[in-house]
Amino acid sequence: MLGQILRFLVAGGITTLLYSAVYLTLTWRIFGNERAVLAVPFAFAVAVAAGFVLHSRFSFRGHGSRTGAGQQARFVAVQGLGLGLHALITWVATNLLAQPAWVPLVPGLLIVPAVTFLLNRQWVFR
Repeated sequence: MLGQILRFLVAGGITTLLYSAVYLTLTWRIFGNERAVLAVPFAFAVAVAAGFVLHSRFSFRGHGSRTGAGQQARFVAVQGLGLGLHALITWVATNLLAQPAWVPLVPGLLIVPAVTFLLNRQWVFR
C-alpha cells in the first residue's frame, strides 16, 4: 500500500498542478475572488480527465481489476464528491470568510485527495 500512496501522491501532484493552474487563471482573469467557486468545475474537469488515466494506469496499477464502464462510473462518482468538497471549501473561504482565491487551495488540496484516495482504493480500483 505504501507504493500506492507514493504513486498516488505523484499522480495527485500532477493533477493538483493542473487544477491549481486552471482554477487560479480563471479566478484571477474571469470570475474574480467573489465568484471563485465558479472556477472549480472547470478546474476539476481538467484534473479529473488527467486523473483517471494517471490513477488507473499508475497509482493503482496491479491493484484490483479493471471493470470497464462500472469502474469509470464509480470513478466519476468519487470525483463528483471531490468536486463538491472543493466547491464547498472554496465557497466558505471566499464568500463567508472573504479570503483571497488561493486560500481554499490549501485545505482543499489536503482534504480532497485523502478522501478520494480512500474511496478510489476501496471502491473504484478494488
